[in-house]
Amino acid sequence: MVKVNGEEIDIAGKTLSEYLSSANFDMQRIAVERNGDIVPRAQYDKTTLADGDSVEVVSFVGGG
Repeated sequence: MVKVNGEEIDIAGKTLSEYLSSANFDMQRIAVERNGDIVPRAQYDKTTLADGDSVEVVSFVGGG
């Protein structure tokens, strides 16, 4: 199980980009932290999620 934004989800073994796509995140408007470290966008395809990982996905919203 992987904790994503505080919720346990069974996505261990998927890449970060696979999860983000399946969850319909706008890849251009998010930042991702895995186990306390920011994951560069170029590494999303190469980052495989493992049991016990903690992921925070932050969406940027424009406004004024």
